[in-house]
Amino acid sequence: MRRIGLALASGPRLRRSPRRSRDVEKCRARYRVWALVPLAGVVACASPATTTTRDTPVSGLATAHEFVKEGAFVFVTGRREAELAAAVNEIGGKAAGIRADVSNSDDLDRLFSQIASEKGKLDVLFANAGIFKYAPLGQISEEFYQSIFDINVKGVLFTVQKALPLIPNGGSIILNASIVGSKGLPANSIYSATKAAIRSFARTWTTDLKDRHIRVNAVSPGPTDTAGLRDLLGSFEVGQDLSRSVPLGRLGKPTEVARAVVFLASDDSSYITGSELFVDGGFAQV
Repeated sequence: MRRIGLALASGPRLRRSPRRSRDVEKCRARYRVWALVPLAGVVACASPATTTTRDTPVSGLATAHEFVKEGAFVFVTGRREAELAAAVNEIGGKAAGIRADVSNSDDLDRLFSQIASEKGKLDVLFANAGIFKYAPLGQISEEFYQSIFDINVKGVLFTVQKALPLIPNGGSIILNASIVGSKGLPANSIYSATKAAIRSFARTWTTDLKDRHIRVNAVSPGPTDTAGLRDLLGSFEVGQDLSRSVPLGRLGKPTEVARAVVFLASDDSSYITGSELFVDGGFAQV
């Protein structure tokens, strides 16, 4: 299974400028960041015996592309070497791969040790590891519960904690939550609980880190058009029904979520912390 996250390591923090449209290369030359991205995520359906793995709505690859556009150098991480190599190749010369599993403490130690050795610090951390599985109440096993909480909560917690020594004062942490933390969707109780925990982390870590002026925010995507979601829905008609339930009348795009993450990482959001930014077309708002 593939898992995602994103960390940015650098000298100056990521900045965005209104002059970017007419002087892109000048801005990119001035503001350099280095980034780390674990690859995609997991949607696991049905029973453990028939689990399928696909991209999550928030693609780490799309986010990596957006950071690169802003001048970032990206480290891509994931469990599968072939997918890791393909991602690095797609992103281009401003990317490198580090194989790691966020549920493995030793992997996290090795990951941040390599970043420390190569870049020295992380200006921005995007922690978006996650897996998704369905199970209605009455059919939830301890193994099912543990498998989701180990990645979605424990994995994110220790990713952030182990990264903290590398994050300078004034840095930014973005956590990947979800609209399911605010909705009561059937068969989603465990997954939704993990995302509610992520939302809580953004609040509590904001106060834990206030003396270091490190901002912590959560991004909560709604229904987003990915191959994984299309497989999950099973038919074009079901997808159309879901689109009609979104006030904007369509599914989101991975790039729309990725751009929201870049905004929360940038100085444009310098007075925003402890917040949850919904990128959901209004799905969880009305």
